[in-house]
Amino acid sequence: MKIFYTHRAAEELKSLPKEVQKRIVTKMRFYANQEDPLVFAKRLVDVREGQFRFRIGDYRVVFDVAKDSIYVLKIGKRSEIYE
Repeated sequence: MKIFYTHRAAEELKSLPKEVQKRIVTKMRFYANQEDPLVFAKRLVDVREGQFRFRIGDYRVVFDVAKDSIYVLKIGKRSEIYE
């Protein structure tokens, strides 16, 4: 699968500390290379923000899936992402 970051998600990723950025990017590549990355995801109840989320440490990556692509919509700390 290919990974695409929205402008908002890219800005949120850039604002994080370098070690957290590296961890998130590495984990996203791992998920994208899996046959079914949704096995590692949780479906969100409120789909206005996105359909799924990955948990990467204290951070959440909210995304949608279309065909063979993951569209990252939001990245943030668990306590702040759903506000």
